[in-house]
Amino acid sequence: MQPQPVIAVLAGAQPVEGLAALERQAEVRVTDAAGLPEALAGADILYLWDFFADGVRQAWPAAGSLQWIHVPAAGVEKLLFPELVASDVVLTNARGLFDRPMAEHVLGAMLHFAKDFGRAAAQRQQKQWRRYATTDLAGASVLVAGTGSIGRCTARLLTAVGMRVQGLGRTARTGDPDFGTIHASADFAAVVGTFDYVVLAAPLTSATRGMLGRGVLAAMKPTAVLVNVGRGALAEETALEEALRNGTLAGAALDVFETEPLPGNSGLWELDNVLITPHLSGDARKQLPALAEQFADNLAAWKAGRPLMNVVDKELGFVAS
Repeated sequence: MQPQPVIAVLAGAQPVEGLAALERQAEVRVTDAAGLPEALAGADILYLWDFFADGVRQAWPAAGSLQWIHVPAAGVEKLLFPELVASDVVLTNARGLFDRPMAEHVLGAMLHFAKDFGRAAAQRQQKQWRRYATTDLAGASVLVAGTGSIGRCTARLLTAVGMRVQGLGRTARTGDPDFGTIHASADFAAVVGTFDYVVLAAPLTSATRGMLGRGVLAAMKPTAVLVNVGRGALAEETALEEALRNGTLAGAALDVFETEPLPGNSGLWELDNVLITPHLSGDARKQLPALAEQFADNLAAWKAGRPLMNVVDKELGFVAS
């Protein structure tokens, strides 16, 4: 009989979903970041339940037995430090579970601007009854930067409400089932000027960091709206704030930022044309049971010697297939 695997679980404020079921299948060591080195000693698996936590790199010298790390999140950029990338440790994520909530968040953000719900909220505060013109989403053009599962789910939802959607990915191609046309990331500035909405849903990698820079911002329509549900560092935040402040960009719905929580002295808080949400587009609280079930399924595969789901290409920084 094979010994039970040892799982180090990096927990946080949110109770670990499905913990009792894990404890029937493995030796489970629940810890915080301070206790992670001790929990990793002799552990086979690291389960980052608190996927926003830091400390894995600092504890890495204790991870001599580690074979697999699972992150119940989509982004894994915090873990792609050189020692892990160069190791044989397999990294998996929660690809697929956040797609629909994030797509709905994008649609809601677009409706916020198209129907000017911000003005309605302000008028309510003043008890003002003033009609104003709004715009339709149907027929509007959208460029989704990021053609993975989140971007594709977003494209399908936006297409369903009548928007014209194209993608931005590593390589240009046509005939894509969800986007039709996918433009190369290198051509971002050259193509962005024809779109009414731009969505950032790409993983944060060395290739995508700062992809929405001054050149792209200058090429966008002044009536365009940006929606960022990927990572804050996909956009050059200082340049973005300047564009929103001087009117070269009509608005932005930002769920992610270079520094989180967004500092109180950030100028983005002051702008009426910015919708700020606190990194919640994935609706993680509602997803907790599904995240736990996904890890349990992968654990069963690992124990049986079957291939793991959602294996991240550590060189690329995302699940490649």
